[in-house]
Amino acid sequence: MNGETYFADRRTVATPAGRISYVERGAGPVALFVHGVLLNGYLWRHQLAEFGDARRCIAPDLLGHGYTRANEGQDLSVTANAHMLAQFLDALGIDRVDLVGNDSGGGICQIFAALYPQRIRSLVLSNCDAHDNWPPEAFKPFVAMVAAGGLGDTLRAMLADKSVFREALAPAYERPEQVADATIDTYLRPLLDTERLRALEGFVNAFDCRHTLAIEDGLRRLQAPTLIAWGTDDVYFPLTWSHWLQQTIPGTTGRVEFDGARIFFPEERWQEFNRALRAHWQAHSVAAADEAATA
Repeated sequence: MNGETYFADRRTVATPAGRISYVERGAGPVALFVHGVLLNGYLWRHQLAEFGDARRCIAPDLLGHGYTRANEGQDLSVTANAHMLAQFLDALGIDRVDLVGNDSGGGICQIFAALYPQRIRSLVLSNCDAHDNWPPEAFKPFVAMVAAGGLGDTLRAMLADKSVFREALAPAYERPEQVADATIDTYLRPLLDTERLRALEGFVNAFDCRHTLAIEDGLRRLQAPTLIAWGTDDVYFPLTWSHWLQQTIPGTTGRVEFDGARIFFPEERWQEFNRALRAHWQAHSVAAADEAATA
């Protein structure tokens, strides 16, 4: 599915944080997919295409990303994004979700789960920020570039010469040379809009581990069935963080490793990731989760 086809069904909904763009597929219990920095809901196209038989799959664009428009003066921090997800679900009349996150989206999922545990039916975290690893040391040069005002020129350079994107994000992809030009366009072109570019700058400039440190106690009380799915070749989020999450979240029911995979393996190795995701959902039925929530 190319980006044009994927976003042809794009919808927006008004929330107190802004107009949130999203794409959804399928019917049934809701699964909410949360992407990371620089990307958008297109990251989850393979999951939305496959799981329509089991879930109403929804992939929003975070504040500062994709086609979402944040309100003027809106807090763009990761905690604000977690609150935005709650407002987004309220606007759609959705009570509880199976939550799936990757990269900074996985960190936002942790904050959401800690602040709104009653809204989580199950949780899946793949390579992502956690605890005091936000931003990761290897990502700090990018954060510094954004703080210095270089984001616009960097995005324009990546779009003009896709090898710049592939080289810059090589540590995040197992096979960066195979990332299609059209995929890069789908992720980056919406960000050239002046208002969205300013919002993305605000999102990155607000990176601070205080957000995830503040919710550690909440994570330690989280009982939702949780799967930790981790690529083993990740300079940003080494395997040790998958163990930390497993030991911290009492609801963790499994931890699986994807040998040689990097951050964006849910996109690159989506068949393997989808098998693990489906198995996790099948092992923890919706009825049992809803019964536990109301007990």
